[in-house]
Amino acid sequence: MAVEMSKDLRSGALVYHRQPKPGKLEVVATKPLGNQRDLALAYSPGVAAACEAIVDNPAEAAELTARQNLVAVISNGTAVLGLGDIGPLAAKPVMEGKAVLFKKFAGIDVFDIEVAQKDVAKLVDVIAALEPTFGGINLEDIKAPECFEVEAMCRERMAIPVFHDDQHGTAIIVAAAILNAVALAGKDLATVKLVTSGAGAAALACLNLLVSLGIRRENIFVTDIEGVVYKGRETLMDRWKAVYAQETPARTLAEVITGADIFLGLSAAGVLKPELLKRMADKPLVMALANPNPEIMPELALEARPDAMICTGRSDYPNQVNNVLCFPYIFRGALDVQATTINEAMKLAAVRAIADLAREAPSDVVARAYGGEARNFGPESLIPSPFDPRLILRIAPAVARAAMETGVARAPIADFPAYEERLGRFVFRSGFIMRPIFRAARENPKRVIYAEGEDERCLRAAQTAIEEGIAVPILVGRPNVVETRLKRFGLSIRPGRDFELVNPEDDPRYRDYVQTYLEIAGRKGVTPDGARTLVRTNTTTIAAIAVRRGDADAMICGLEGRFQSRLRMIRDVIGLEPGVKELAAMSLMITSKGAFFLADTHVHEDPDAAQLVEIAMRAARAVRRFGIEPRIALVSHSDFGSHDGASARKMREAARRLAEAAPEFEVDGEMQADTALSEIIRQRVLPHSRLTGEANVLLMPNLDAANIAYQLTKVLADALPVGPILLGTAFPAHILPPSTTARGVVNMTALAVVEAQGRG
Repeated sequence: MAVEMSKDLRSGALVYHRQPKPGKLEVVATKPLGNQRDLALAYSPGVAAACEAIVDNPAEAAELTARQNLVAVISNGTAVLGLGDIGPLAAKPVMEGKAVLFKKFAGIDVFDIEVAQKDVAKLVDVIAALEPTFGGINLEDIKAPECFEVEAMCRERMAIPVFHDDQHGTAIIVAAAILNAVALAGKDLATVKLVTSGAGAAALACLNLLVSLGIRRENIFVTDIEGVVYKGRETLMDRWKAVYAQETPARTLAEVITGADIFLGLSAAGVLKPELLKRMADKPLVMALANPNPEIMPELALEARPDAMICTGRSDYPNQVNNVLCFPYIFRGALDVQATTINEAMKLAAVRAIADLAREAPSDVVARAYGGEARNFGPESLIPSPFDPRLILRIAPAVARAAMETGVARAPIADFPAYEERLGRFVFRSGFIMRPIFRAARENPKRVIYAEGEDERCLRAAQTAIEEGIAVPILVGRPNVVETRLKRFGLSIRPGRDFELVNPEDDPRYRDYVQTYLEIAGRKGVTPDGARTLVRTNTTTIAAIAVRRGDADAMICGLEGRFQSRLRMIRDVIGLEPGVKELAAMSLMITSKGAFFLADTHVHEDPDAAQLVEIAMRAARAVRRFGIEPRIALVSHSDFGSHDGASARKMREAARRLAEAAPEFEVDGEMQADTALSEIIRQRVLPHSRLTGEANVLLMPNLDAANIAYQLTKVLADALPVGPILLGTAFPAHILPPSTTARGVVNMTALAVVEAQGRG
């Protein structure tokens, strides 16, 4: 069975998996190996000391090896996504993807293991034999009913957590949504009637967990492809399904749906007809979780029952049931206490943590991350968003506590506040930092004009912007060139239908644009002939005038040509924000250790103290758009007065002025880079620093230092750069370096849209 997707998405996915190297994972050493002594410590003879220590005390493996932060994602490929039994080799891309989610959201390392074995006993033998390698096992995409047997047998034989995410991950999110929906409807969990469509692994796991929460078994009616699961039925029955067999004459979904408070669909598209929905009780909860098309589309459900609360598995509707809401954080909590299992109490703790988080008022950080539009608890916000940064801070400690309380924790946590503080470092890691920006952009897409509209990267970015709903693209380019390249790259978007095309050789607004440019630059040595030539040939000029005139809300340029020439054009045509004296540039560097903002990486050659204060203030405002509280370090070769050169004095003075002008920000300096990034070093040098934790905004003394740091971080730290982000323009405008990828253009598009939203 093939999964439906556009030709562009299929092609893009294959390129994504092939380049720049095959697959989505690599193994990275965590210890240096730069000399003979390192080799002696890492391997023979030094490694023998670690081996002997583990022989004496097996618990030492948690401290001497990577085992306690290592999970195996294991599948035999018998039930992969919507593809079915495609085998273990074809399942590998999915398992690699799962590994990436573990790493990105919770910092957990993963080996994906695809096993060519369908026999339950033999598969269990393989998995159980792996116990010395791993701290936990995540079973994935194993078909029912075998998955129940595999998990049960592994749990019995192994002294580490074994968790089948297809069952329990879905069950935990479903249970959290049901807890909140029942509360909103003013109903009692013990009396609600629940009807399912589907009786596979996920559905039965949901029911088992809901019974643990308090839903009564006699109020649960299960239906599958054969109809109602009733006592005495023999077709398509097994011992797990038989637990929910009812003594009833009803044989169809239509016969049992009347008066139901909850519909739980884990089956197929279109199963729940509007006329059936109308028979449900007041304020029904409809969990239509079939993917990609649910049992009933939300708009159709609301038309039939305006009082319904609706959850789907889709990201384009509220209340998305997404397993990423819980599995990374459940394992995080289990691993951190060296749990021997993931038991019912730990799963219920995760349910309540998720449900409680949905009821919390959005924090300032979350509200900013959602562009100020974060939903409060209600029918459209029964469960948190999958990228709510507080998930790890709520779920992992709750799971760890439950493990300790039920006696399955081998290494109980003594200081929970300190533990929760350590978890905070996972909140905004790697590409995760851009997710709030994309979410905010989707809420109110703006018109973004691409000056280099003929460039392949802009064409691909425009396609992605349309698919993801983050912007309304406008491309500057010659129609014949754009059409030819769209076809060459296999892109489906077309001018006039999907995006506006500004033809520099023949645009009806040409004379108006020339006139606008003369009004702006006529007293700066630009003649009418010069203006006509620029507006016909310089795409940056065209894009800037479009923004200035209100024909676009933001612009992206710079993929071809020099930064400084484009900077002058933007400064002259778009102008500066009120109160701003000069533009500045900040670059976001997304590294394996977190996100860092460097300024000024592209504009000011040697800013004075007053300019540094202005740059820092604008940078801090921009950082807050990401939902991050800025912690600013003014970086120098000097460490709190250790040198007294002109540059050190400048940074010292800027830090003083900034602390006075913006006491709400954490800021300090002058300090060396390692002092800025390590609180331990900073406490040694200056115990009473105004800066806490790790600085995330590094303000450099001059352009040389900033740009060198930017380029070195890209290469040596394998950082993903976003930007540079141009600060201080009257309207959003950004100049990207020629090395920017198509994804980099997409990132800046989303950011430009969010900026435009904030400017009305």
